[in-house]
This record gives sequence, structure tokens and C-alpha cells, in this order.
Amino acid sequence: MRTTLTLDDDVAAHLDRIRERRGGRLKDIVNEALRQGLLVLESGEPTDDDPYRVSPLPLGTPRLDVFDDIGEILAYAEGEGFP
Repeated sequence: MRTTLTLDDDVAAHLDRIRERRGGRLKDIVNEALRQGLLVLESGEPTDDDPYRVSPLPLGTPRLDVFDDIGEILAYAEGEGFP
């Protein structure tokens, strides 16, 4: 199939670098890049463009009722005789 594509400058530069490094024709490099890219898109695997997702977990009730006193929190965390 013959078609015309308009490539962004950065994509064209990548293709040119690959073509210079490997040799070969531009159409072969483009077809290989498209095949690999299509496999990634179809696989559903996350890419760098996909946001990282975090699942919430229940942590239970807090051991301290008030979090206004940092000294109390540190004393509890360091084990200074809190119930």
C-alpha cells in the first residue's frame, strides 16, 4: 500500500539516525517502527504516557486521637511509655 505521511521533525530525525546507523531504506525502517509500536499499543501494556495508578488500602484506626502535638507523636513513635 502506498500512502503519504507527514512526520513531525523529531520523528523524522529519529528515523534518519536509525537509517544512518543501520543502513537500509527509509520505508523499511518506518515499517519496522510501526510494527513494533503497534504491538505495544495492542498489548495494553502501560507506557510512559499512562498515569501511575495507586490502589487505596484500609489502614485501620489511628493509634493516636490528636495529631496536633508533634512531641507526643514522636514520643509514641520512639516508644516512651505510651499505652
